[in-house]
Amino acid sequence: ALTRARAAERWRGPSADEETAAGGSGNRAGSAAPAASGDVRLLTHDGKKRIVVTGMGCVTSLGNDVDAFYESLCEGVSGVTSISEWEMHPDFATTVAAEIKGFDPEEFMTKKMARRVDPFIAYQIVAAKKALQNAKLPFEKGEAMDEAVDKTRAGCLIGSAMGGMHSFSTATEALHTQSHKKMNPFCIPFAITNMGSALTAMDLGFMGPNYSISSACASGNFCILNSVDHIRNGEADLMLAGASDAAILPSGMGGFCSVKAMSKRNDEPTKASRPWDKDRDGFVMGEGAGVLVLESLEHALARGATPLAEVLGGSYSCDAHHMTEPHPDGEGVALAIDRALKASGIDASCVNYVNAHATSTPAGDMAELRVLQRMFKQAGAKINSTKCMTGHLLGAASAVEAVACVKAILTGEVHPNINLDTPEDDVDLAMLVGAKREKLDVNVALSNSFGFGGHNSAVLFAKYKAL
Repeated sequence: ALTRARAAERWRGPSADEETAAGGSGNRAGSAAPAASGDVRLLTHDGKKRIVVTGMGCVTSLGNDVDAFYESLCEGVSGVTSISEWEMHPDFATTVAAEIKGFDPEEFMTKKMARRVDPFIAYQIVAAKKALQNAKLPFEKGEAMDEAVDKTRAGCLIGSAMGGMHSFSTATEALHTQSHKKMNPFCIPFAITNMGSALTAMDLGFMGPNYSISSACASGNFCILNSVDHIRNGEADLMLAGASDAAILPSGMGGFCSVKAMSKRNDEPTKASRPWDKDRDGFVMGEGAGVLVLESLEHALARGATPLAEVLGGSYSCDAHHMTEPHPDGEGVALAIDRALKASGIDASCVNYVNAHATSTPAGDMAELRVLQRMFKQAGAKINSTKCMTGHLLGAASAVEAVACVKAILTGEVHPNINLDTPEDDVDLAMLVGAKREKLDVNVALSNSFGFGGHNSAVLFAKYKAL
């Protein structure tokens, strides 16, 4: 096994002199194509199974195809519009959101199922099956899937912050305006957060670990890291990991309006989400799902899969401070990142890209950024926030941002920060990606995600290297 120092050296980027000598950015780390088993290191620096991403799927306001989604991000396209799906309550302070429009799940589920299930369930089933397609795994039941995967060792861990709000809201309205006899009998099953994972497993026949995690807006990262643990502990060979949320409805918008957490920039929807800008006034609600196919490297190579990236590790912490406000000095954030680095066997100098949590709230953005500037300035890391274009997908945010991190690794491009017109005074602009996409040979990407209740999480993704 490699020592931690040697492990860190594998992920440390080139010096400026080495970069110049190499003629600029290039694929110095090698191809993502699988190598022969004799040429591959299957264990981490501390003897654990290496975990790789072999497929990705997403459903977002910027599209339901991973490549199209990331290209829209790189082009600086905003998915935020005025809400159109339902009549706004006249006194709502916020009337904009990053809605999913024109969504048709019937390629991936029956018409009856598509009509019945809550949107958060439909989003995650579609994202999960798209991830399987991307991983070259047939999602239809039959011999092809049975040959590719031992379904007793394949699991689903797809979380949600809010669960089936549409189902519960409709049932509650029926109860108050008519009677309990008019409530949809599916209202409870489709409202609970675990049902998306359960229905996905039923559809696919996956009999491995299956549950959901609800840790507010950090749910996706928690699901990814717990899925990694299930594989490393020998409980699964393959996991579908991610999260889904669909809270753009009167009760969801009204609730966050009452907390005064959302932007009121209703006349300029595409400019409403503006992390680190002096004129930011709250987050913009988004919706959707992101799902990764995670496998042990050994399992992926045995079935001829192409690793897209490696999950080095990650960790968590709790602010233990306030229900909705982050700790002002970012102590919990720093603790989660430091633990993630140690768990991954690397140091801060290895990280050259950070996908920040940054939601465009007055309190949260700078508390996180000060920590990032302190920890990663010497490494020359570049920082951006996907939420300036997708809005805040709540529990699904980190799952979709994991997709963005892997795409950054694969493409060598990081998406811009839009709407950063008047940066806060202590923003180090040299560390932030500018208003246009930038070339970056990403060695290690850090994805941060935090949630109400002080839940902090950090996950590290790296370019796949056989050795």
